[in-house]
Amino acid sequence: MNLEPDNLSYDFFMDNEIKKFVLDFLKDRGPTIDQLQFLPLQGDGSKRLFRRVTFSSSRPGLIAMANPPTDPAAMRENLAYLNIGNHLYHKGIPVPKIYKSDLESGLFLMEDLGPASLQDIVLSNQDPVPVYEKVLEHLVGLQTKGAEGFDTKWCCETERYDQTVMRRYEADYFRDAFLCNYLGLKGEWPQLDGPFDYLAETASGADNRFLLHRDFQSRNIMIFKENTGFIDWQGARLGPLGYDLASLLIDPYTELLPEQRDGFYEHYLLLIREYDAGLIDDFRTYYPYLAIQRNLQILGAFSFLTKTMNKTYFETYIPSALKTLHDLLSTLKNLST
Repeated sequence: MNLEPDNLSYDFFMDNEIKKFVLDFLKDRGPTIDQLQFLPLQGDGSKRLFRRVTFSSSRPGLIAMANPPTDPAAMRENLAYLNIGNHLYHKGIPVPKIYKSDLESGLFLMEDLGPASLQDIVLSNQDPVPVYEKVLEHLVGLQTKGAEGFDTKWCCETERYDQTVMRRYEADYFRDAFLCNYLGLKGEWPQLDGPFDYLAETASGADNRFLLHRDFQSRNIMIFKENTGFIDWQGARLGPLGYDLASLLIDPYTELLPEQRDGFYEHYLLLIREYDAGLIDDFRTYYPYLAIQRNLQILGAFSFLTKTMNKTYFETYIPSALKTLHDLLSTLKNLST
């Protein structure tokens, strides 16, 4: 059977595999298939399948994930998901506990952090300040404690966020996916090579010995009562502090007001100062460049998902990301004059 994600029987087949996987985990714990519900969860830009497993009783639910290793990239991603997830959990970082995994089939079963993301909290018009301040505290823990004992061999892409990533997977991605494919503009942009090189060379001057989540945005941050949790950590690698903060603050899913971004930025600096005041100058210097890099990646990703993957709901967020890029470039220009 062809198990590629575009096969019409793929979801049905994987649902059966997930159910067998969950029942095997629960075989000595009582529940049967009649006492369980398997609810599909949106996987955003990923090809992975997610199911929320709920019980007829009030016991906590589970999250099942399926990412069949149909190619080497998926195999590396699953191994990174397992190793990095276990590392972060044992470091006390708020990620879900992985209860069971099967790398051969690409199946995972883990703790359920609840249905509400940070995006949901912001859009519900709740006061976001206390929530963001707690998220920022945990972010600093992820970046500092998470880097302790981190083995770069766990990484599924690159070991560090470096100039290669900045050019190929962010700046060039923006050019190809947004300018050429999404906007339908010309295919060659030699005039961008110099600015893209300058941007990457400058941003790569930041201290990159911290742990970088790489997709630290509101849909990957879960909020349940007073608890905060992070998901989708498989792309983690060593990198600078500023990138993940920029991911959070310029996130098109939440569209924070400028004064909110400024306030959270300053709160983060207070937390960094408490950890090591000597990091502040480096952080302030390179943050604007890292924020632009992240913004290029966002526009590239939304354009690719819209045009190539036909996930057109991502198109909604492109205008916001484009405005943010304009604002970031204007700010950087003012800083340079």
